[in-house]
Amino acid sequence: MNKVRLGIIGMGNMGSGHYSNIINGKCPEIEVRAVADINPERLEWTKSKNDEFRAKNPEIPDVALFSDASEMLHSGLIDAVVVAVPHYDHPRYSIEAMRCGVHVMCEKPAGVYTLQVREMIAESEKHPDIKFGMMFNQRTNCVYRKMKEIMDSKVLGEIKRTSWIITNWYRPQAYYDSGAWRATWSGEGGGVLLNQCPHNLDLWQWICGMPVLVDTKMHFGKWHDIEVEDDVTTYVEYKNGATGTFITTTADAPGTNRFEVVCDGGTLVCDGGQVILKKLEMFESEFTKINKVPFKAPACTTEVLKTDGINDQHVGVLNAFAGAILRGEPMTAEGKEGINGLILSNAMHLSAWTKSAVTLPFDEKLFKALLMEHVKNSRRKENIGSVLSNLEDTYNS
Repeated sequence: MNKVRLGIIGMGNMGSGHYSNIINGKCPEIEVRAVADINPERLEWTKSKNDEFRAKNPEIPDVALFSDASEMLHSGLIDAVVVAVPHYDHPRYSIEAMRCGVHVMCEKPAGVYTLQVREMIAESEKHPDIKFGMMFNQRTNCVYRKMKEIMDSKVLGEIKRTSWIITNWYRPQAYYDSGAWRATWSGEGGGVLLNQCPHNLDLWQWICGMPVLVDTKMHFGKWHDIEVEDDVTTYVEYKNGATGTFITTTADAPGTNRFEVVCDGGTLVCDGGQVILKKLEMFESEFTKINKVPFKAPACTTEVLKTDGINDQHVGVLNAFAGAILRGEPMTAEGKEGINGLILSNAMHLSAWTKSAVTLPFDEKLFKALLMEHVKNSRRKENIGSVLSNLEDTYNS
């Protein structure tokens, strides 16, 4: 095999974006051989685009069109698949693909609740030869990779405080009105945390580690005519005693994106596309023991860190996925890592619903039960039956 034969499940915004990147030559080791979508219009769009590009370049393979994703997975036409369907179905199709011997790249989030994602991870462990990755494209961003590099080096010592104000996810009411599934418990399983922030939650834990306590205040439909959260403020505590905050909304314009990590030896700030390192001459914990001058602070230098400038986003993730399949190279994010950010968002919802702090690990069965109660009362009635069927945990059948 010198090229990966790829299938795409779901030709909406994300699926069609991946298809366009590949057919435009940005992923030279991948060929789209099949797509599946229940919407005939999306299949027709794919056929039209494929015919257009094949007219210019006959070497581009024809694409098989499926209205049933299971048929595509069992067709033998593909080696790998991108799962780009609504959130609740990410584990379902990922598990089926693994059982068909097909490599899996799952869009974010990994799922809506952790129990279904644990089933997906357990299935992946039964198929060690199957590559299973998560579409955490923000991990390719040079500024976050630089922050990860600095924190992993331990040059700044222990974390004391983390803070991420990520409010530049502005969405007007027209965005939510564009699809009946948007911002509903039965359609998406949540709001800003499940739709916009999976990348931020993944990066937060990737760079800073997982907390042990989550305490959240959350507003549902505060700024929009929706039933899910659009305004979130979270406080966390880490095992070493450090604290953190995570603040997000889809109602602030123009919004802010500032990520700050305060450590014993200095502070990392990511703001405006730059990583700024404020490094102390001496660790604060040492300085405070020997200093005898009131109001004196340890000396500090400030530097804008250089990065490699590479930010390949979705293309970078897909190219790494191909390298993993063809040559055993590392992926941008392993599939099993998808649960960490979901643990955070589930814990935030649970904290808000119970009006109490939540310790990790939390009661995942309680979270699922409360989520399904919200699903039962969701304004999007047509999807309730399929979502509630998840209560039976049918993935292992």
